[in-house]
Amino acid sequence: MRCPMHSSPPIDMPLRDIAPAMRQLPSSGLTDVELTWIEGRLERQLRFGRVAAQRSGGPQKRIASFRPGATFALLGCTVPDVGRASWNLAVVTAVAPGAPYQAHAGIAPGGDILLLIDAIEPIRAVSREIDMIEASGIDPCDVPPDHWRHIAASLAAALPFRAYGAERHAAWLRRRETE
Repeated sequence: MRCPMHSSPPIDMPLRDIAPAMRQLPSSGLTDVELTWIEGRLERQLRFGRVAAQRSGGPQKRIASFRPGATFALLGCTVPDVGRASWNLAVVTAVAPGAPYQAHAGIAPGGDILLLIDAIEPIRAVSREIDMIEASGIDPCDVPPDHWRHIAASLAAALPFRAYGAERHAAWLRRRETE
């Protein structure tokens, strides 16, 4: 069985330098995310996010780095030798050095995990939501953390989640200005 994400590697940024192995805490103060492409076996890619820097981690891996406070989504698929493919989608906010964080595979040191799902149908539902957000002209990176947490809680309770659109985004921007 194959990970049917893409027919070719999704990583298309130029290589800048060879990355050291993933560390507990990147010395740059950035959050490092492994983007891996082993066709049909392991695929880990960004669904959205503003990459601050990128470098090679080897022939089948890139390291994307995010500034503290940046929100990104990491989509992964793993196919074992025997069994079914497993999927996961995490929406994460990069943390500042020294701030508390939650661990997640491929993210160093970790981050504030706003949403984490590992079933294909909820992943498809969240992907459709991301597509709708983008279609409305809003960058998913700018969606408030509360919305991703709302989706996570709704999915956990097997309830529908509220859509995010221009009206909600305008309210979020007004709220952020007053804080």
